Amino acid sequence: MSSTTSPPPGLRRRLTRWRRRTRRRVLARRRLLAAVLAAVAALAAVKATAPPAAPSAALVVASRDLPAGERLGPGDLEVVRVAPGSRPARALTRADAVGEVLASPLGAGEPVTDLRLLTRDLLDTAPGLTAVPVRLPDAAVVDLLRVGDRVDVVATAPRGGVATTVAADVRVLAVPPAVAAEQASAAPPGRLVLLGTAPEVVGALAAAAARDYLTVVWSG
Repeated sequence: MSSTTSPPPGLRRRLTRWRRRTRRRVLARRRLLAAVLAAVAALAAVKATAPPAAPSAALVVASRDLPAGERLGPGDLEVVRVAPGSRPARALTRADAVGEVLASPLGAGEPVTDLRLLTRDLLDTAPGLTAVPVRLPDAAVVDLLRVGDRVDVVATAPRGGVATTVAADVRVLAVPPAVAAEQASAAPPGRLVLLGTAPEVVGALAAAAARDYLTVVWSG
């Protein structure tokens, strides 16, 4: 007949302490797991009851104040989210805007539209006018011009003579930036500007541009 030998008292005490520590650790982990599950459930409930996000549309705007004649680079633009109904119909995407040249200044945060660029649609901002490119011999005068200025174009014969106004109350449509060809020594002096004038004076203005020395004066 076999008999069961009880473990020594010291071993029994160690086993008892080990069981108690193990039980406390399991209970602590269960409480932590329960707290995590409760937090996840609460977050899911909040998301389920939250109203859906309002619809929005991407809009490309200027990231800083940009002058007329600026060639747009990636750093000049940023994309913001706006209500779909507030996005201009002629707004450009970033891919369409990069590399284009501004026909007029653009303030920080203003939308980039094709009407602000040197494009065929520029005259949409000036109905009834005809766009005429004119080279002004004095580049410093061109530096003073701003898009939207109203000026009179004055012509003087190259060898002197009476100055005459060939086009009055002309609108400055664009001041393109100087290009390398204009800065080369073999190129004609001055800078090109794009002027908007009444159709009936286009012929006189073009003839004076080919024949005379032109400058502009600011009209009141």
